Amino acid sequence: MHDQKITTLNLELPPAPKPVGVYKPIVQVGNLVYLSGHGPLKSDKTLITGRLGEDMDVEAGYAAARQTGLAMLATLREHLGSLDRVERLIKLLGLVRCTESFDAQPAVINGCSELFRDVFGEDAGVAARSAIGTNALPGGIAVEIEAIFEVKG
Repeated sequence: MHDQKITTLNLELPPAPKPVGVYKPIVQVGNLVYLSGHGPLKSDKTLITGRLGEDMDVEAGYAAARQTGLAMLATLREHLGSLDRVERLIKLLGLVRCTESFDAQPAVINGCSELFRDVFGEDAGVAARSAIGTNALPGGIAVEIEAIFEVKG
């Protein structure tokens, strides 16, 4: 059902990102999967970079967060074999690279939150969430997002 939703929504998942440090992109403990921080990886393997409030507006940040969500879905599908194994999103943490005066972090992270709601449904796709501003992220990426999901079997 969730894999079908990717097709129905005409979503293109990028290749599942590979680690660029000493960590695993995803770790499963029982029926919980923890996704490490993901960036806005596009299908051409480039990343969306920029700083909100400086060279990016909320709309561009929203698109970067949505792209990050697509990269997270690619990691989930690669690890689980199918997104149909996802029971629900439990927690989402979004970091937004921004200026000190930028205060619309929640509107930016909605790009990922709304994507997950559209794929997994209003109940299972909406979770507890934090959206935080920061002055720097690896490689100058605009957003970094991590998540915890409950899965079947």
